[in-house]
Amino acid sequence: MTIDLQSDTRPTGVDAAAEAARRVIDALVRAGDMTDTDMSAIADRLNAVADDLEAAAPPVHDRLVDMWRGDGMTRHDPVTGPENPIAPPLAYTAVDSHGIEGTATLGLPYQGPPSSVHGGISALLLDHTLGVANGWAGASGVTAELTLRYHHLTPLFEPLMISARQISVHGRKIRTVGAIEAAGRTCVTAEGLFIAKNPPRPR
Repeated sequence: MTIDLQSDTRPTGVDAAAEAARRVIDALVRAGDMTDTDMSAIADRLNAVADDLEAAAPPVHDRLVDMWRGDGMTRHDPVTGPENPIAPPLAYTAVDSHGIEGTATLGLPYQGPPSSVHGGISALLLDHTLGVANGWAGASGVTAELTLRYHHLTPLFEPLMISARQISVHGRKIRTVGAIEAAGRTCVTAEGLFIAKNPPRPR
C-alpha cells in the first residue's frame, strides 16, 4: 500500500520538467564523448533553457519560504522530491508503525565504483530514509550521527530495496537503523542517531 510518505508526483508543471531533466542528465552521462551528436549545439540549447528559467525564477529567499510552506511534506528533497531532478525519485511504503521501505533503480549518474552506486549516494538514500521512518513513527529530528557499513557493492541498473526502522526514543535521542539490499543481498547497513528538534523554517 502506497501511503503519504512523500509528495505525489504531478503529470504536468515542474514535476514533468524535473522528469525531463532527469532524462537529460542520464542521457548526457550515457553519451559522454562516444556520440556523433553535436554536443556544442546541445549545450547551447540547454543554456537557453537555463537562461529562461533563471530569468523567471523568484529570489532565493522567496523560493525557500515557498518550499517550506504547509505541513512539511517536501517536494524538493534530493531523494523523493518530484520537483528535484537529482532525486531518483524514491517512493516509500509502510511496513508497520515504525518501519518503511522503498524501491529505486539507479543509473550511471549515480555511479561510483564500476557499475556500482557511489557510497555517498548510498549515504544520502539511507540518511533520508531513516529520517522519513522517524517521521512516520511519530518522533523525528535532525541527524546527529550516521554510521554506515558497506558489505557489498551496490549495483546500478537493478532494483534496490531501501528500508529503515525506528528502534528507540529516549528523551530527545532517537535511534534508527536501515539497509540497502539488492536481490535479497545486503549491500549497506546504517545506524543513525537523531536529535528531536525542528530547525526554523524560512520566513
